[in-house]
Amino acid sequence: SGINAEYEAVVSTQSTGEFVQCLANPDYLNYLAQNNYFKEDEFVNYLKYLLYWKEPKYAPFLKYPQCLHILELLQESRFRDELVNVPCTKFIQNQQMEHWSHRIRKRNLIWNNTITITKKDEKDVKEEPKS
Repeated sequence: SGINAEYEAVVSTQSTGEFVQCLANPDYLNYLAQNNYFKEDEFVNYLKYLLYWKEPKYAPFLKYPQCLHILELLQESRFRDELVNVPCTKFIQNQQMEHWSHRIRKRNLIWNNTITITKKDEKDVKEEPKS
């Protein structure tokens, strides 16, 4: 019975984490809005409950941490109301793409600089005079 309860807790946490990460998908947000999920008090209360995922002991398990920012925004009724509009969700999607693009460029710049510095260091080692 103890093992069963433990297993159920793990599965529940995994399922909840997967749902929280789905909130990073603007098309899914639009679907939820168009199907009036954000109008239901129970669902809005559930979104409030899910804020525990921002705690340091849970957040590292998320692959898409931007979902936490969206979850925070979903606490505002005005934001939830706007998600029914496709241009709103497209704007969110474009902002995510810009963020990822910038992050990739930055990572590549750091990587290229690291390789350049490493090659320079190797060259300096080869050119050291021998006594």
